[in-house]
Amino acid sequence: MQIQTLTATGRLVRVLTTVAAFSLLLAGTIWGTDDHFPFGPFSMYAGINGPNDPAPDTRVEGVDATGATVVLNEHNAGVRRAEVEGLESAYVADPERLALIADSYARMNPDAPPVVRVAFIVRLHEIRNSSLTGQ
Repeated sequence: MQIQTLTATGRLVRVLTTVAAFSLLLAGTIWGTDDHFPFGPFSMYAGINGPNDPAPDTRVEGVDATGATVVLNEHNAGVRRAEVEGLESAYVADPERLALIADSYARMNPDAPPVVRVAFIVRLHEIRNSSLTGQ
């Protein structure tokens, strides 16, 4: 195997790329929002549960015309878990908004049975001394 060294232009491109990426990360941390991913402040990871606080598991589930339960997510309905969690109060205040997720599922899965019911699910996993209890 032959080792090749970078040219001056190659080194300059790497340095400028690194400076640009670092600058975007810094600016996103100071002024950005979660929508600026991957250069945002990552505030969605800033929260922490206490050692004995329950850990929430939020999801949107649908029941299709055959009675099967389908987890509606980024891959089949175009909605990310973080978006669902961020809009929890909006879904609680106006459950009809969940129909938009079912509509998106229908567009992305035209051959699948239609979703006839949608539910916003929050499961709380019990935590004791920073460990799952299985409850």
